[in-house]
Amino acid sequence: MEVHPTAVVHPGARLAPGVVVGPYAVIGGDVVVGPGTRIGPHVVIEDGVRIGADNEISSGATLGTTPQDRHFQGERSYLVIGDRNRIREYVNISRATGEDAATVVGNDCLIMCSAHVGHNCRLGDRVIVVNGVQMAGHVQVGDGAYIGGMSGIHQFVHVGRVAMIGGFSLLRQDCPPFMLAEGRPARCRSLNRVGLQRHGISTADRAVLRRAFRILYQSALGMGEAVERLQAELGDHPLVGELVAFLRAARQRPRGVVRWEPSSLE
Repeated sequence: MEVHPTAVVHPGARLAPGVVVGPYAVIGGDVVVGPGTRIGPHVVIEDGVRIGADNEISSGATLGTTPQDRHFQGERSYLVIGDRNRIREYVNISRATGEDAATVVGNDCLIMCSAHVGHNCRLGDRVIVVNGVQMAGHVQVGDGAYIGGMSGIHQFVHVGRVAMIGGFSLLRQDCPPFMLAEGRPARCRSLNRVGLQRHGISTADRAVLRRAFRILYQSALGMGEAVERLQAELGDHPLVGELVAFLRAARQRPRGVVRWEPSSLE
């Protein structure tokens, strides 16, 4: 363990072997940091933060800050960060509202400069959050999703696995897995073709998802009818089953699902 002499580390903080703490960092007492994590200059880590192994936290990041939420009454809550994440300069991640509730960041995520992840958010594994993204409370982001720079995400919105939100977007509704949405307000434009390839989705599976996209967004069916047709025609395919499960759950959530609209840039 290596702690710079100008850093302020509460004696109650638990730092594992191999942790490096840079100049002028401040670490609270109810904090756990896993082995090999590097904490840069001027980082602030407040009480209730749990950080896994081999993370890189760059200068000026603030983790576990008080939720920006009028419902917060000072209760004990947490920010839980997994392993091998890169949290870049001036990122802010709030802990949760609610007794013993947690904001959660998975493993292998990249959260770029000046992004904000609000209270009670849950990010899966391998999520990329680009510079300046502003994520309101209770947002959920699936594994492998990509959130483009300077985008805003409304509270309680869900972003599905391997979905992409284009830069400068305003996402007010749920974005299903495997889709690409962008705009203000965001609209679904197409499958996330590049993302599917990068995540190793086979050509045959991508062809099935193209059929699913046409049924969902280009068949003139209502959402409920489209979901039932997806289930009837393609529901045995695991990726379509995942898409159907997301859409059915979205009907029970408050935000609805992004509509399709062709891009003016195409």
